[in-house]
Amino acid sequence: VEQKDQHEEPHQFINAKQSCSRSQNDNNQSQETSAKNLFSCSQCGKSFTRKGHLKIHTIIHTGERPYTSCSQCGKSFTSSGDLKRHVRIHSGEKPFTCSQCGKSFTQKEGLKEHMKIHSGEKPFACMLCGKSFTHQNKTSAKNLFSCSQCGKSFTRKGHLKIHTIIHTGERPYTCPQCAKSFTCKGSLKDHFKIHSGEKPFTCPQCGCSFARQEDLKRHIRIHTGEKPFPCSQCGKSFTSSGDLKRHVRIHSGEKPFTCSQCGKSFTQKEGLKEHMKIHTGENPQLLLCVCGGN
Repeated sequence: VEQKDQHEEPHQFINAKQSCSRSQNDNNQSQETSAKNLFSCSQCGKSFTRKGHLKIHTIIHTGERPYTSCSQCGKSFTSSGDLKRHVRIHSGEKPFTCSQCGKSFTQKEGLKEHMKIHSGEKPFACMLCGKSFTHQNKTSAKNLFSCSQCGKSFTRKGHLKIHTIIHTGERPYTCPQCAKSFTCKGSLKDHFKIHSGEKPFTCPQCGCSFARQEDLKRHIRIHTGEKPFPCSQCGKSFTSSGDLKRHVRIHSGEKPFTCSQCGKSFTQKEGLKEHMKIHTGENPQLLLCVCGGN
């Protein structure tokens, strides 16, 4: 989780619903637990009220992953529920829909957290100032790693290391097929699917497959008609942030793609690509139009 303002004093959270009844609940739970036969894990001592739950838990220690039937990527899981949830990444299925605004989620927990926006529920109260929040931020000032270049903070040192590459311009991950370089290993992995032809993400509506989950997500908007990226200038909406970025150049007049031969600039990369044919001779008719030749 990223913290944009590293100087802001972190809140110390306590669940407002639990604070007033914690001692009572603890007493009730201890009485109920003692009355039941518990099944304890021989590895870590954790106890369960059902033998089946203990059996599922022991898989954590053995490393066993008995559910290997993901037909898309072959990834293994410790439980059938985890496999079922994972498959939704490939299918794009979002079975949990908000009754208020229609937004859908792949996980039940995601919908539950989202509903707090509509209900106004803020169950987490800061013990220092009393301010309430919808979500609990578990980060604290002592475990943040801050970028010396821009001050952006991270909860993990590894995330900071990845972030610093933005400032250095370093691209340590190189594709062995085409020598294209990337700032992180994940981007290289996604890129390599272009060469391998792997397309593990399939649209449940039309069956089209994609190499990246982001591409599938953008494609699904064709079916839903969703256009979540509106232009602040004219109000026109787009299905992707890239389309919006290109559109905004119409208003700003920005032309970031410049011809190295004659200095002419273009708003779109495709425009520059077509223009370069004039200089390469690939499209001599364009040259005649520009030069007025016979």
